[in-house]
Formats: sequence, C-alpha cells, structure tokens
Amino acid sequence: MSERVVPDGERRRRRPTKRGTVLSEQLIVDTALRLIHEHGAAALTVRRLGAALGADPSALYRYFRDTDDLLLAVADELIGRTLRTWRPSGEWRSDLRSLGLRIHADYLAHPRAALLTFTRVTGRANEMRSVDMILGILRGAGFPDAEAVRIYHVFVDQTLSFAAIDAAAFTLPEENRELEELAWRERYARLPAGTHPHVAATAPVLVAEMGRSAYPAALEMMLSAAAARLAHLRGPG
Repeated sequence: MSERVVPDGERRRRRPTKRGTVLSEQLIVDTALRLIHEHGAAALTVRRLGAALGADPSALYRYFRDTDDLLLAVADELIGRTLRTWRPSGEWRSDLRSLGLRIHADYLAHPRAALLTFTRVTGRANEMRSVDMILGILRGAGFPDAEAVRIYHVFVDQTLSFAAIDAAAFTLPEENRELEELAWRERYARLPAGTHPHVAATAPVLVAEMGRSAYPAALEMMLSAAAARLAHLRGPG
C-alpha cells in the first residue's frame, strides 16, 4: 500500500465483498494475521489481502493508510488477545509473572507476526491499555514513579526480546531445528572433561536447559531483582 488518506466518513462505510462478506477493520486484521502466519511478511500486500477477503484491494484504504498502518493494527491485536485472556490476581509479582508468560505464549502462537511487530510502538488502544495496566501494577505495589517506569521498560523489552528469539527459532525449517538440537545432544554432551571440564560436568543439565526457552528463568530473575529493589526502597521494618 502507498499513502492514501480516505476521509473518515468513507472509512465508516460498509459494503459487502464479492463473497457477500461485510468488511471491517477487525476482519482485515484477523485475515492479515492469518496470512502472515501462513506466508510471512510477503503476505502483507493489498493484492493478497484483497484476494483472501474477496474484495477489491482498493477497499482496504477505507480502513488503513498503508501496509505499515495495518501492521501496527496487527501488533495491537496481538496485545489485545493477551489482555482478553489474562486475569490479575492482585499480587504484583504474580501478576507480572503470569502476564509476561501470557504475552510470550501469545507471540509464539504467531511467530512470524511476532518477528514483524515486536519492535513496533502501535499507539493504539490495546497497547495504551497494557502500558497503563502494567504501570498501575507497579505503582500499586509501592514503586515510585521513576522506578515503576524503569521496571516497566525492562519487563516489556525482556518479554518481547525473548518472544522474538523464540519465534525466530520456531520459524526455522524443521531440518535446521533438528540439527541444532542434535548439536547439543551429540557434540556438547560428548565433550571430554580433559578439554572442556565445565561443559562435561554440566552436560545433562546443559542439554536439557538449551532445549527450552530461557524466558521463564529470565523473568524470575527480573522479578527477584525488582522485589529486592522494592524492599530496599521501603527500608528496614
């Protein structure tokens, strides 16, 4: 898509597609997310979207300025899916843990979309709600504003970075993933103690650990550091 601004009144018009489907922003976003999941970034063209929707590609301009505008809507939809399923407990550390794990899992459910969106700031409703919600959790726990913002920044960047790392691994061809797993089992696990004593001593644990995401452990380390910081700020007693 190229830049093409359509008046708001025109954007609100609803006309059935050739298949009789009434277009909406949500339908277009859901279709784009599905196409990205199946085909990657190459799917994000008006021609492919129009074909998938059974609509004239020009109709998409009623809802989005260009493909980047649509990509931001896709990014915001991923956030929204997390918010619609996550429920707080009222305990800040438990809430950040469950929220982080939920975000990570939802991104891995759409690894190609995750790789396209994890660095983007959408400026849309779901993202704004999530920023306010996380800051509220931290401020409610007693973190001063500057500390709450800093921990929010670390929490979000850590979560999205690990989601991107794990999504990249998910999108590797099956053969490449198998070769990487084999390298840990067949090469590292068999290194002799004489040349690689620390790998040899930890080999069973190392092989098991490298076969899973490091995000849960990294999240616990971050939460422990935040809890220690909060205890320090509160002082003795």
